[in-house]
Amino acid sequence: MRILGIDYGRRKIGLAIADGPLAEPLKILRYNDIKILSEELEKIINKEKIEKVVVGISEGQMADETKKFISVISHKLSVQIETFDETLTTHEAQELSIKANIKRKRRKELEDAYAACVMLQSYLEINYV
Repeated sequence: MRILGIDYGRRKIGLAIADGPLAEPLKILRYNDIKILSEELEKIINKEKIEKVVVGISEGQMADETKKFISVISHKLSVQIETFDETLTTHEAQELSIKANIKRKRRKELEDAYAACVMLQSYLEINYV
């Protein structure tokens, strides 16, 4: 099953993909309009033949914004959407990137994709059959 992981942010989202038990960073999408973003996600889902989307959800106000984001995209996307706790994934992604000797500029460019990857990998470790 091909799964897309999403790390939601107010101006950009990180994407990760899994086709089996391992997640890998895919890309970053920057956006100004959430409707255009949902169209971009639809294109990626069709191109990559995604069967499920897992959206990381944190706490507080960002959790509320993420739920609104999910509400908007769920009308556009024709795949199952689940949520998964993403608390501290950005921090963990930064630490892993540093340990992997990824240069600072590259880390900053893909930080959200790495966070999506960490979140999706955690999801897979609990849910992969």
